[in-house]
Amino acid sequence: MPFHQLVVDLAGTSLDRAEEACTRLGAIAVSLGDAGDAPVLEPAPGETPLWPAVRLRALFPAATDPRQAAAALAGELGIPLESVGMEFVEDRAWEREWLRDFRPMRFGHRLWVCPAGQPPDGPAEAVLALDPGLAFGTGTHPTTALCLEWLDDAIRGGERVLDYGCGSGILALAALKLGAREATAFDIDPQALIATRENAAKNGLDGRLAVAEYASEIAGRFDVVLANILSGPLVALAPGIAPKVREGGALLLAGMLARQADEVAQAYRPWFDIGPVAEREGWTLLAGRRRPE
Repeated sequence: MPFHQLVVDLAGTSLDRAEEACTRLGAIAVSLGDAGDAPVLEPAPGETPLWPAVRLRALFPAATDPRQAAAALAGELGIPLESVGMEFVEDRAWEREWLRDFRPMRFGHRLWVCPAGQPPDGPAEAVLALDPGLAFGTGTHPTTALCLEWLDDAIRGGERVLDYGCGSGILALAALKLGAREATAFDIDPQALIATRENAAKNGLDGRLAVAEYASEIAGRFDVVLANILSGPLVALAPGIAPKVREGGALLLAGMLARQADEVAQAYRPWFDIGPVAEREGWTLLAGRRRPE
């Protein structure tokens, strides 16, 4: 079913009123985005950060008269009618639109990550077919790419791996494809667990992958522990993540900006010899080795 969409640029102070007005006028969805070029990378706990200039998009059913809706919205907000844009939007699988740019990608020497149904573009020793669904993780983001390249170099075969904050399951499944013996994947997002299970089955890896819905379900210690999340959670979770790594085992941390790397590393130094091993587009990868207790 097609839709009509109204688009208007607003200052953050008028957003609540604008969202309420769109809902009253019959909008079935309202989204907010950056109207300029001021990305928000990581909010403080409890905050919902917004951009200095926000672009509001309100989606209306096809039966709505967009001119009437635009005029009503302009009147509600006290803005000129010409400042409200009108668009006709064809129906599509919205959650999958961005996947149009997801292509087979090579990481290191052995590993390829490919959209399900697409073959690698060259010789491949390890191929992971991936459909992230609604979860984070395809390899297109610098933090994920850095982790995959590290795994390609570090996994030698037979390791027991923990992916803490697994998203699509990409890191745990890549480790298995590269020769790890078994892996455990954990995430607090139910969509991530769904995507991880589906990707494991798609690759014939479900027999070697355990999916944990709660951190308390993570059993034992691991040769390799991966956590590609954000700097704040990485710091807060250090006392819980560190005991999951066996003596002499490897820890890989990602999801932090370069300026945050030292704070994250400091949180893990009571247990690990740790430091930056790679950086890309402002994101830093930390790797550590667990010291004897």
